[in-house]
Amino acid sequence: MKEARPEQIWTIPNVLTMIRLALIPVYWVLMAQGRPYWALAVYVSASLTDLADGYIARKYHQITNFGKLMDPVADKVMVLSVMLSFVLPMGGRDPVLPWAPFVILLSKELLMMLGGAFMLKKGVVVYALKIGKYAQLVMVLSLIASFFYETWERLRFPLHLILLWTAVGLTLCALVFYAHRCFISLKQKKKDF
Repeated sequence: MKEARPEQIWTIPNVLTMIRLALIPVYWVLMAQGRPYWALAVYVSASLTDLADGYIARKYHQITNFGKLMDPVADKVMVLSVMLSFVLPMGGRDPVLPWAPFVILLSKELLMMLGGAFMLKKGVVVYALKIGKYAQLVMVLSLIASFFYETWERLRFPLHLILLWTAVGLTLCALVFYAHRCFISLKQKKKDF
């Protein structure tokens, strides 16, 4: 019997995911030093690695279990880190974002992790939904807009907050659709036995 080869971890998409995780402390140092535009450059670079790793993994057939697990983890940790940096007073400025969206997003991610673990235990894999990807995109745009909060305040048009609450709404919709899909999958699995 042929022995299974270990999975290749050092692929370009996986390295990009690891770089994204490594950029999180760099982001925090820059924000703490009161260099928000350098921190923004780090965040945008990290977001671009997210686009690149998914594209490369699909195009060159480099999808791995490590990537499937760590890519979304890196995304969530990066987004939560950036959001937290705007919820806390940092770099000599007052908080920019309210706590509520951060708490909602963190709670949703914890629920998703617990739900994912439960479904995996039941032998059911529930894949990401498009609405979740749209929520992620709007969230990234809202966080980029938050770097320019002073401009929105001057214009009396809080674009960063409008985008943020839109992203939270989409995120909660995604959670409902995910829960519904989990319920249907479990019902189907029960019927099959």
